[in-house]
Amino acid sequence: MDDMHPTYLPGYLETSSVVSVSELALYLKELMEANDILQNIWVHGEVSNCKIYASGHCYFTLKEGEAQLPCVFFKYSRLRSDAPELRNGMALAVNGRVAFYERDGKLQFYVDAVKPLGEGVLFQRFEQLKARLAAEGLFDAERKRPLPPQPAIIGIVTSLQAAALRDMLRVLRTRYPLAQVLIAPSLVQGTEAPASIATALDLLNEHGEADVIIVGRGGGSIEELWAFNEEVVARAIARSRIPVISAVGHETDFTIADFVADYRASTPTAAATAAVPNIDDWRVEVQDKAHDLTLLMQDRIEDLRTQLEHAQRDLQRVSPLKLVDQRRQQLDDTMERLQTQMEHLISLKQERLRGVSLQLHSLSPLLTIARGYAIVRRDETQEVVTSIQQVQPEDTLTIQVQDGHIPVRVRSSQQ
Repeated sequence: MDDMHPTYLPGYLETSSVVSVSELALYLKELMEANDILQNIWVHGEVSNCKIYASGHCYFTLKEGEAQLPCVFFKYSRLRSDAPELRNGMALAVNGRVAFYERDGKLQFYVDAVKPLGEGVLFQRFEQLKARLAAEGLFDAERKRPLPPQPAIIGIVTSLQAAALRDMLRVLRTRYPLAQVLIAPSLVQGTEAPASIATALDLLNEHGEADVIIVGRGGGSIEELWAFNEEVVARAIARSRIPVISAVGHETDFTIADFVADYRASTPTAAATAAVPNIDDWRVEVQDKAHDLTLLMQDRIEDLRTQLEHAQRDLQRVSPLKLVDQRRQQLDDTMERLQTQMEHLISLKQERLRGVSLQLHSLSPLLTIARGYAIVRRDETQEVVTSIQQVQPEDTLTIQVQDGHIPVRVRSSQQ
């Protein structure tokens, strides 16, 4: 066999053969499926990066220390096992099977059932710091300052490589190109990130020209966002003389920074939207004002036109032309009445003529003929013969029937 040709034997791979990626992936998949321990095992850890999609399937990472395990909890398994709602920071024991997902080339744990074990370490740290800072009043609504309505300079604390920075700059440039942006670069992830974020906030305050500060980053797991849950960041936001907008992660992510900040935005893009007015709204407002001014001018012109019409009517009332118009109107009315009377008279005459015509028609001998009778006339005098006394032998007569005339000659008459 050619050594360069891929070779795959189910359950066995020769070390000397060159195999394709799909063959290796299939081998790993079957290797795990053949292990009974991996097909029904309980694993415990802390939930992170938990997401539930519209399909109802839940994807999360189970972590312990530096180790992590991607997990999939399908909708039908969640409903069947009556599982509680999962969230980041929850300590959990999960039952299921380990498999190799060929498409993504990664090992995954397919969950069949879950058992809550309380809160994880990170969540406990979060709640403890949150309670302590809340007791100090750092979350009180009274200490939160309103955002400036028209900031000239916007300060941003985030990573220069972050996609969130590009999104914020795009929104600021589109909504309010009049403002300037002052960036204080910082780390947003890792052990050195909290101190870096606090230093950048202090630097913007020392600079003193920013009207509002946006601090944040895009979405990630609870570990990736943890820098914004550290006390040093919370203290830096609290002591800022400049209003601070917190924009960390996605809409469902909440950090300590969100509670301390003067304004919490669901995303960095939403933060940029909240920080500045929309210049398009100003354009609309100017257009509305122009429209209102146009309406006022039109109303004034309409008032003047109404006054002019009143003056014209006053002149018309005293004008001799009005009397001429009245006489013309009277003449038109008289002509109209005369025409109506003539039409009525003609209609009466027509009805009377129609009645006479019907009466003559009813007396017409043609109707008698139509019923099967005949009319006999003497040809010589055209008189109607109604008696044998009126004719003599050899007289010529004409008999009129419905569809024509019959000429006859009298040979004799009998009573």
